[in-house]
Amino acid sequence: MSETISTSGSNSRRPFLLVLTLFVAPLLLAFVIYYGLNWRPSGMTNNGQLVSPVIPLPASALTAPDGQLLAPQLLHGKWTLVYVGNGACTQPCRDALLVTRQVRLLLGKDMTRVQRLFLYSGSCDAEYMAREQSGLVLASLDNEVGQNLLKLFPIYSSVPVLEAQRLYIIDPLGNLMMSYAPQADARGVLADLKKLLSLSHIG
Repeated sequence: MSETISTSGSNSRRPFLLVLTLFVAPLLLAFVIYYGLNWRPSGMTNNGQLVSPVIPLPASALTAPDGQLLAPQLLHGKWTLVYVGNGACTQPCRDALLVTRQVRLLLGKDMTRVQRLFLYSGSCDAEYMAREQSGLVLASLDNEVGQNLLKLFPIYSSVPVLEAQRLYIIDPLGNLMMSYAPQADARGVLADLKKLLSLSHIG
């Protein structure tokens, strides 16, 4: 009698396990292929440069202009549009930050999934940032934590990262995964980010 009951219970769980497998397996496979193997569909077009393989950025307690420590998980949990440059923020820097602001606003309801970050060295133009770049997160690179983070950013054409005037996208898992040349077109960045947000179930 106990043998019959055991077999019946096992059979009743089988459909549930089958349904669970059908739902979970494709998600797991997609995650492994995208993040583990860094495979992208050949027909996928991007306006930015994919960072391949992606560069995992560690949790880092960066420092704000007022000396306060920012949350170590700053680069995790949301998509992040990043500009790296000198704190004086001359015109190319201001143009790039304007692109990040426009792109985020144009995302509409998805804008809450994206944050903007300026990683800077030297003295920060706090007056300009407060007036023109509301909501922008500012973080200094002028300490050991900042320098260690900066070393992880890729170098293009032998130009130091602080001088490269590039935009970057970091995914919600903290992976540096896309880069844009100086004077990036806001429409191109927006198209890429919309595509990433539509494909992603994280952040």
